[in-house]
Amino acid sequence: MIKKVNFKHSLIFFNFCIIFSSIEYLRINTLNLFCLFLILTIGISHGALDNIKGKKLLKFLKIKSISTFYIGYILISLLIILIWFFFPEFLLFIFLIVSSYHFGKEDTDFIFNKKAVKKELLYFLKGSLVITAPLVFHKNETIEIFHSLNFNISEFFIIENEFLYLCLIASLLSSLYLTFKKELDLKSLLVMDYLSILILNYFLNPILAFTIYFCFLHSIRHSLNLIFELDNNIFIGFKIFVKKAIPLTILTAFIYLVSLYYINNYYQFDQAIYKVIFIGLASLTFPHILLEYLIEKNEK
Repeated sequence: MIKKVNFKHSLIFFNFCIIFSSIEYLRINTLNLFCLFLILTIGISHGALDNIKGKKLLKFLKIKSISTFYIGYILISLLIILIWFFFPEFLLFIFLIVSSYHFGKEDTDFIFNKKAVKKELLYFLKGSLVITAPLVFHKNETIEIFHSLNFNISEFFIIENEFLYLCLIASLLSSLYLTFKKELDLKSLLVMDYLSILILNYFLNPILAFTIYFCFLHSIRHSLNLIFELDNNIFIGFKIFVKKAIPLTILTAFIYLVSLYYINNYYQFDQAIYKVIFIGLASLTFPHILLEYLIEKNEK
C-alpha cells in the first residue's frame, strides 16, 4: 500500500514541478519569506514525531524518564549551532554530506523491507543530486547562498563542471541500481524524483527549488511513512499525525522566528533567512538522523 501511495505522490509531484516551473512569477522572484513559511510548516513537520520515536528508543534502552530524550535532543541541536559559530565551513561541509545521505535514504527506504541490506553509498549518491543540481544550473546564486553561511565553497573542487556532471550521472545510476530487480513502478518512481529535482533547479532559483523539493517531496514522503505507521487507513493516520505533529511544529517555528528577529539585527533580511533556514535545519537534522539510526540499530 505504502509503495503505491508513494508512486502516486511522485507522479503528482512530477506534474506539479512542471507546472511550477512554467509560472513566470516563480521563475523571476526569490520568494525567500514564502520559502521560510513552507519550511516552518510542511517542512519541519515531518520530524515533529521525533518525541514519539524518542519514547520508543527509551523503551529499548530501558530508560523511563522522557526528559532524558528531550534534554539529549536539545543539547545536540545546541551543540550543532555552537560548532557553526566557531567552525562554520567544517560544519556545513559535514552537513552537506549528511544531508545527501539523509535525502537519498529517506526518499528511497520505503522500497526495502527491514531485513534488506543497506546501500549507504548509493543513498548518498542519490541524495547528492539535491546539492549538486543547483550548482549545475545556478552556480553563482548557489555560491552566494553558501557565502552568506560563511562557507566559501568556491575554493572547493566540487564546483568544477566536470565533477558536477559526474555527480548528476552517479545520482541517476544509483537510483536505477537501487531499484534493480524491482517492479517497473518503483523504477519509474525514482526516475520521476530525479527528473523533478532537475526541472526545479533548472527553472527556479536555488532556495525556491530546494524548498519545493524539501517540503513537497522529502517531507511529505517521510510523513506518509509515519502516517501508515500510525494507522493502515491513510485518513485516520493523517488525522492522528496532524494532531501529534502540531505542538512541536509550532514550538520549532516559534524558535525559528525568534532567531530570525535576532539575526536580522546583524545581517540583511535575505541573509538572515538563509542562516535561519540552513543552520536551523542542520541543528534538527543531526539529532533526527541519530535518533533514526539508534532505533534501527535496536530493532535488529
